[in-house]
Amino acid sequence: MKDSLQGKVALVTGAGTGIGSATAKLLAAKGAAVLVTDFDDEAGQATTKAITDAGSEAVYLHADMSSPDDIGSMVATAVEKWGRLDCAVNNAGIAGILGASLADYPDDIFDKVISVNLKGVFLCMKHQINQMLTQDSGGAIVNVASAAGLIGLPNAAYTASKHGVVGMTKSAAIAYSKNRIRINSVCPGYIDTPAIAPALNAGEEVANALVAMHPIGRLGEADEIAEAIAWLCSDAASFMAGHAMAVDGGLVAK
Repeated sequence: MKDSLQGKVALVTGAGTGIGSATAKLLAAKGAAVLVTDFDDEAGQATTKAITDAGSEAVYLHADMSSPDDIGSMVATAVEKWGRLDCAVNNAGIAGILGASLADYPDDIFDKVISVNLKGVFLCMKHQINQMLTQDSGGAIVNVASAAGLIGLPNAAYTASKHGVVGMTKSAAIAYSKNRIRINSVCPGYIDTPAIAPALNAGEEVANALVAMHPIGRLGEADEIAEAIAWLCSDAASFMAGHAMAVDGGLVAK
């Protein structure tokens, strides 16, 4: 089947919790050997154990997306272990300060968000593309952006970083599609993960407001985003390149 990832080698950043964890588990279930990376070692190791306990192959590697050395070691580790890299999912990111106005946004936090969410993806793609260029089969890269990469949402730093990811994805896709390297992004709406727990815990009014943003009438689930990512990684998406796929319960359709 074209959506199978049997025999593929995949890398997932930020795979300890939420979308990253769900994605790593699904890629493994579809047959891929997975390099699980995260800044949180306990969470990353838990994802890896869940994969191996289910009978699939996975290895954990600590990786900080603000560290160029850590990012470089990810691809090197995958190639050393399995000899290639077929799929890369650049999911790791930070939220910054939710709801902070631009005029009050601290410079250092802005810089940190851009460093992790945008420059981190740039460095990931740089290493991933260079490896895939050595492979006749190329590969597939999926960058996890956000609905905030398609429309304006509160939190200037996060929105700027995710717009950057969408634009950089398109630019890279134009440059490398001819080399059989397909590069796309997914743009989730608000997903019920630990990342938005602070907002959901801020009170019923805030939680209800987040749900109301989605015409579908609920928040998304991490598994739903993982399904879209896995499809983009697979040969079933062989004509997809440079696309920013909204998986958002209709949020950006309004």
